[in-house]
Amino acid sequence: MTDEETTDERPCGRVFLLARLVFGSVLAFSAIDNLRNLDEKIEYAESNNAPNPEQTVPFVSGALLFGSVGIMLWRLPRLAAISVLTFLVGVTPTMHDFWAADEDQKEAQMVHFIKNLGLIGGALAFLAHGERDRR
Repeated sequence: MTDEETTDERPCGRVFLLARLVFGSVLAFSAIDNLRNLDEKIEYAESNNAPNPEQTVPFVSGALLFGSVGIMLWRLPRLAAISVLTFLVGVTPTMHDFWAADEDQKEAQMVHFIKNLGLIGGALAFLAHGERDRR
């Protein structure tokens, strides 16, 4: 295997591990926080007119926890990345709709929205690496 094949086919060992740990731990923290403060998160989702928050909030928070741990451990990486993407794609426009926010919340919601777009990009990169590992 040449150096070119190594960089094209396999993620860079330590750097990739660090990226997985940082990305996954941030999202795991968020998922655990959601699950520990479920009533508060459900109430917030209700205030944003999220569909069926009593069912969806625990479910998507569990999916986020599964996905973040899966990415950190690199177990079922495609499914883990899809779980994270499902959470982020569903939550981002619903919970951080800065375009509909009050003026005092508009900037904060835009920051959360843009941050989540960056996380979506990271999850897509992990999904791509998971696809490569599958071959």
